[in-house]
Amino acid sequence: MSTRKYGTADEFWMLLRALLDSSKLSFNRIHGAAVCSVVPSLTSTVENLLNERLSIPVISISSKLDLGVTIDCENPESVGADRLCNAVAGYQKYGGPLVIVDFGTATTFDIISEKGQYLGGIIAPGPETAISSLHTAAAKLPTVELQFPESLIGKNTEKSMQSGIMFGTVAMIDGLNQRLVSELGSSSKLIATGGLSMVFFSALETVNVIEPNLTLDGLKIIFDRSVK
Repeated sequence: MSTRKYGTADEFWMLLRALLDSSKLSFNRIHGAAVCSVVPSLTSTVENLLNERLSIPVISISSKLDLGVTIDCENPESVGADRLCNAVAGYQKYGGPLVIVDFGTATTFDIISEKGQYLGGIIAPGPETAISSLHTAAAKLPTVELQFPESLIGKNTEKSMQSGIMFGTVAMIDGLNQRLVSELGSSSKLIATGGLSMVFFSALETVNVIEPNLTLDGLKIIFDRSVK
């Protein structure tokens, strides 16, 4: 579901019921809930909804929980819940050193050490954000589809933008990954996740594993660790 910043508890409840009905699932099959929110204004709304409507354990992902990884950052509480989920699931599946590239509104890199320390990461504009920014800043530049053009050199404005966004994203990711590996060591694993990972995966030279559901896997792992 897309996030509406000012959605109400009743609206979320109706959407949740519709999703369950369409999958032929009943509420009595739900025995717990984990909330991974990076929209603070909605976190309490969703938590209160689940607590009031369903008699189940509810946890909200944060650095204060038993994650199975330690957070070696200046302000652990500022690390996004989705990035914590990625780190937990990635480290459990692959160990470390590990680099997780997450394709979303922002393209993020999460780095986990061999000993399970979340070291921090890198945040760059995501491809869709870059297209929107170009279109907003320069009225004559159109919005374009996220697909690779036939050649690097564009013969019109649309193809030129696609080249810059698509090949530019690949060059940025591969370039940063190469620098990260030189810093972390040649044994580093590099994996990709996020909604747009499938669009770019085949063009990347430094990433050879894709985990489309890594954030959800992390949610389940943290829930199991937190709720006895």
